[in-house]
Amino acid sequence: VQLQASGGGSVEAGGSLRLSCKASGIITSVFNGNVLTWHRQAPGKQREFVASADRIGTANYGDSVKGRFTVSRENARKTAYLQMDRLTPEDTGVYFCSLGMYEGRGTLVTVSS
Repeated sequence: VQLQASGGGSVEAGGSLRLSCKASGIITSVFNGNVLTWHRQAPGKQREFVASADRIGTANYGDSVKGRFTVSRENARKTAYLQMDRLTPEDTGVYFCSLGMYEGRGTLVTVSS
């Protein structure tokens, strides 16, 4: 199973980015049956829960991103998304997606003030 996060980049404060997480090597039913979670890790800080979405799209968010980030998933494409709006420098970090016990490489998000 491979999870590939993409869509990171550099943006100014107040801007937006949309991250994608594509799963491969996994059948759709297994993808559907697992919660998709986004975490992030800023330099020198502990990993932080960002958001999660279950098979029907029920979402949960970390307190620091509520109202600004939106998680979604397209089960048929085995892909999940993280729409990030009103970004702040505190959102800078490497963003990882995980599906059950699997986790892929992260994608770097840099927000400048």
